[in-house]
Amino acid sequence: MTILRLRGREFRPGEFAIMAVVNRTPDSFFDKGRTYGFEAALEAVAGAVDGGADIVDIGGVKAGPGDEVDPAEEIRRVADLVAAVRERHPRLIISVDTWRAEVGEVVAEAGADLLNDTWGGVDPALAEVAAKHGIGLVCAHAGRVAPRTRPHRIAYADVVADVIGYTVELAERAVAAGVRRESILIDPAHDFGKNTWHSLEVSRRLDEMVATGWPVLVAVSNKDFVGETLGGLPVDERHAGTMATLAVSAWQGARVFRVHDAASARTALATVAELRR
Repeated sequence: MTILRLRGREFRPGEFAIMAVVNRTPDSFFDKGRTYGFEAALEAVAGAVDGGADIVDIGGVKAGPGDEVDPAEEIRRVADLVAAVRERHPRLIISVDTWRAEVGEVVAEAGADLLNDTWGGVDPALAEVAAKHGIGLVCAHAGRVAPRTRPHRIAYADVVADVIGYTVELAERAVAAGVRRESILIDPAHDFGKNTWHSLEVSRRLDEMVATGWPVLVAVSNKDFVGETLGGLPVDERHAGTMATLAVSAWQGARVFRVHDAASARTALATVAELRR
């Protein structure tokens, strides 16, 4: 396994990094716009840092279907926040959740350290932006669907094989574009281009992704597959299921964990680390 390097920090195999979610969106599925305001978002970042977050992932567009957000509006929501977080938290690793190269360019200039391409390379130029600025890139599997869509009855012969093949291909392309190998992560992207069965299968066989040698990021926090697995629980009742899924992922070797509750995740992962000793 490779060492993961972001903003001068090193995360070695067996070390876990917490990525806290802060969305500047008025329609977030989880917080319903609670951190849309600029000051509210800054407070959320500070709270995540206090809770033990190593990385904060800032997003300006709701992942699911909703109101159109053009690149200019996405930049308005995230660029100034990135700059302010960079000033207030010099050591914090800042990630921005975007699939657009033009947004990536602006946030990289503002101080971002990582581009979280959740939609799986729909804009190949995003890797070129990461290479140009010497920052990291998340290569995700979203089933080759358009951003912010939910495909009907998507199917795979073997979802894990598809996830591995696609994310590793994206990662190798990023290296060819000039992104540092040690600053690239792969992400199965639970629920993106997948139904609940697919997300569970990826979770059960996450060790196969880990075996590729690329650092694996998991983003399972309060997602629909967790709620559906537990009988249809609403978003605000998925915390325990989230922590269980994080622990299973960590046990199999995942390295970075994108979560809404940094403090709880830190405690859960510290327990896993002790159990694995």
